[in-house]
Order: sequence, then C-alpha cells, then structure tokens
Amino acid sequence: MPPSISEKRAAFRALHRSGCFVLPNPWDIGSALFLQHLGFKALASTSSGLAWSTGHADNALPRDAVLAHLRELVRATSLPVNADFENGFGATPGEVAENVALAVETGVAGLSIEDSTGDPAAPLLPIETAAHRIAAARQAIDAAGGETLLVGRAENFFAGSPDLDDAIARLRAYAEAGADCLYAPGIQTAQQVRAVVQAVAPRPVNLLLGAPGGLSIDEAARLGVRRVSVGGALARAAWGGFMRAARGLAEGRLEGFAQAAAGSELNALLGRNAAPPPR
Repeated sequence: MPPSISEKRAAFRALHRSGCFVLPNPWDIGSALFLQHLGFKALASTSSGLAWSTGHADNALPRDAVLAHLRELVRATSLPVNADFENGFGATPGEVAENVALAVETGVAGLSIEDSTGDPAAPLLPIETAAHRIAAARQAIDAAGGETLLVGRAENFFAGSPDLDDAIARLRAYAEAGADCLYAPGIQTAQQVRAVVQAVAPRPVNLLLGAPGGLSIDEAARLGVRRVSVGGALARAAWGGFMRAARGLAEGRLEGFAQAAAGSELNALLGRNAAPPPR
C-alpha cells in the first residue's frame, strides 16, 4: 500500500529534525518519478520549472493551475511534496489563508509563502504585512489538522534588495508568526548561511543551491542547513540540453543528441504505473 497523506506529512516533518537532506525540484510527473527512482526522500515543486513547461514566465500561472499541478505531483509519487506556493496568490491575509487551505487539500506535505511583491519600486512587503500573511497561513494549516509544514521565505536576495540583516529580521518575524522552516533564497556565502542558521535556530533552514562554484551540499550540512533545494536548476539544465540540441538541429547538426537519454530507459522507468491515489 502506498503511504497515506498523513504518513507522507509525518515522514516529511521527521526529515527536518536532524541531518541535512536534498529536496530536488521536479517540474512534471516524469521528472518527479525519476527523482523518486533515484532514492530521494522528498520532492519540492518549482514555480519557474512549471511555468516554463507551460510556455509562461515564472510567477505568471494562476492559482488554479498551480493547485492542479500540486495535486498531480502528490498523486503521482509516494514521496512527500513541498509546494512552491509563491506569494499565496492573495492580496490580503484572508485570501492567503483561503488559498493555503486549498493547497493543503491537494495533499502537499509542506508549502512556502514568499514576501515579494513583483513591483520593482517596492519589491518586498513590509515585514509586519508579510508576517500577518504567514500567521494567516499558519491558522489555515492548523484548521486543517496542522500536519503540513509551513515555510517562510525572505526574498531579499531574489528581489534586488540583498540586505542580510533585513532578511534575518524577516525570517525571525516569520518564525514568530508560525513558520516551521525558514528560507532566504539567494544567500550564497558560508558567512551568510551561518548567520541565518544561527539567527532562526532551532528552526530548520532551507538553502537554495544549483550554481556551479558555490557551496557544496556537504558544506551546507556542516553549516547547519537542514535541507537543500535547487529551485528551477534541474528544469534549466533540461532546457539547456534541449536548446543546444534544437539550435544544432536548426543549423543541420545532430551532435546535440549525443547525450540524449535512451528511449528504452525512459519507457522502462515511466512505463511503470504512477503511485496509486493515497488513501
């Protein structure tokens, strides 16, 4: 029997209690099933990878499309799924709470809420406003049983405001508002990571990796990071291979297919039925 939603959520929470685990980001069912095949313990969605696969830019998909995607991922794999739930798709804490409740119904084991606005003139919500949104998400999760893990994201380094002190202040506020795990995507140095880990301890920290030449997973673990995700990096890697092959084809060359996966391997892997619906 496949694990139930509650069992997935319990397993996901257990992963956050000690050590450091890798949380890779599939963008569709096939990539999710391959990551499960490789033995990863949990998965996380990627807003950018999903958007690109549907012909859109990141953060351009509507809420219902994201919910449908999350539902598909949860049903397809026996692993816990953490949702990249962007900014909660709501302008007010009440709307965020309503949408988080819908996300919880998809069966995700965790979800993150961002504090960016999309407005270059004011890229981040005021801390108090953002914390109220985290508190609203917390209330929605608790009303549904409290099993889903809540991640608070400080988007300073992605939103063009790379102020570490402000990011830490935000993460602390989100922890006080009920976030179980904290995340400041874009921090890169050991000093930055150590500062964030120490500032929000004992709550676990997620670190975004995926750029060559940066910290390794082992280094992140030594710094106290509890989980490592790669955002859209796997999707970008896949797009990179596709674009190189397609450009070569447009120029009459076929060498871009030299490292293509074998159809027989893909059929053997994906010919297996996806995980049955959780009970």
